[in-house]
Amino acid sequence: MSLSETVSDGTTCALVDYASIQEDPLIRQAIGVLEERLFRRGASLTSPTAVREYLRLKLASEALEVFAVVFLDAQHCVIAYEQMFRGTIDGAAVYPRAVVKRAIEHNCAAVILAHCHPSGSTEPSQADKAITTRLKSALELVDVRVLDHFIIGEGVPFSFAEVGLL
Repeated sequence: MSLSETVSDGTTCALVDYASIQEDPLIRQAIGVLEERLFRRGASLTSPTAVREYLRLKLASEALEVFAVVFLDAQHCVIAYEQMFRGTIDGAAVYPRAVVKRAIEHNCAAVILAHCHPSGSTEPSQADKAITTRLKSALELVDVRVLDHFIIGEGVPFSFAEVGLL
């Protein structure tokens, strides 16, 4: 369901009603199909685009900032997807110790980090860059690689790996 609003120049722009997206059975079913195809144990992540779109569907409708982790085995098969931290409209406290603990519990070899910006901007803040560096350093101590960190907002999700920030 979308809302529309007339802009001062007479054009109409569509606004997404994110609350109704979460209640829409078709969207929930689509997320389920993506989870079944991409995130079942043993499925290998071979397409960065598919991962980006999956994370976008999972996080774009969040009203508050959410930080999630995809835990992967040595062949980059998904072990689990977890929303680990929930914050406010403009930030979330992320604790490297908790991420390392879950990585060890899952016995994973690699992770993909993701979080949403409810403001819509996908540009990484200094805090985003700093926590990515801290997580990468902490996870390296237990031999877990950080493959990417996505920021989900309006438009195409931002990838730290694609711009050389990892």
